[in-house]
Amino acid sequence: MWNAIADHIQQVIGQPFSAQHQRPVGGGSINQAYAVSDNHASYFVKLNQASCLAMFEAEAQGLRQISDTRTIRVPKPICWGTTANTAYVVLEWLDLGYGTHRSWDEMGRNLAAMHRVSSAQGFGWDRPNTIGSTPQVNHWTATWLEFFTEHRLRYQLDLARRNGGQFPDGDRLIDAIPTILAGHTPEPSLVHGDLWSGNAAVTKLEEPVILDPAVYFGDREVDLAMTELFGGFPNNFYQAYHMAYPLSGGYERRKILYNLYHILNHFNLFGGGYASQANRMIATLL
Repeated sequence: MWNAIADHIQQVIGQPFSAQHQRPVGGGSINQAYAVSDNHASYFVKLNQASCLAMFEAEAQGLRQISDTRTIRVPKPICWGTTANTAYVVLEWLDLGYGTHRSWDEMGRNLAAMHRVSSAQGFGWDRPNTIGSTPQVNHWTATWLEFFTEHRLRYQLDLARRNGGQFPDGDRLIDAIPTILAGHTPEPSLVHGDLWSGNAAVTKLEEPVILDPAVYFGDREVDLAMTELFGGFPNNFYQAYHMAYPLSGGYERRKILYNLYHILNHFNLFGGGYASQANRMIATLL
């Protein structure tokens, strides 16, 4: 397997590379992740079952789309494919360090700049992708209300019910979304889609970088909301973002709605107490 992946890297970079060293590294709960290196270069490699190739293809396409905006750093996708029963994606290796006040300021400004990248096609993306390992539907849709209701919240809620979750007020919440989003008509923004603290980092050169995107064009507030969900970002990140691209009124309620999508997804991925958390969020919104 490693020889096949090294051969693919060689073809793309146009110079010799051998996977002499493979070291497991943290890569989340969905994929296996490795640092792969020879004496001259290192790469970050994710592995999964061969059936997951489309997931890696979508990740690479999303990284390229963010990179093309020239607003915020992402790891460069090198190559992806399958060998035997394994799918892989090879990414640029980034030496990560610790954020400073300056680097988190820059993270906020750069994310705001990325969010100003829009789409004339509306809300959605050119292909489906995944949020974790859960399919994420990205059909192009004219309004944010319809897109979020049908392709985000209803999708996760229906899946959670099929997975045994009990959400007595789920349908009431779906019916209430037009009221919750009344008067809120955002422009489509290129969003990371899965921007929790584990997917934001700073290189040793203090350059902010975002990782593992689940991109689409949506309400930029979905990214800001998720940054607050699992631990939060430093305060100066939010200050810098708001200075560059202020949020409109009503965000504090909308962020609960948007984060409900991720809590339902965590129930679908991991089960446990996420159903209770989702029901508490639904009650708060209603």
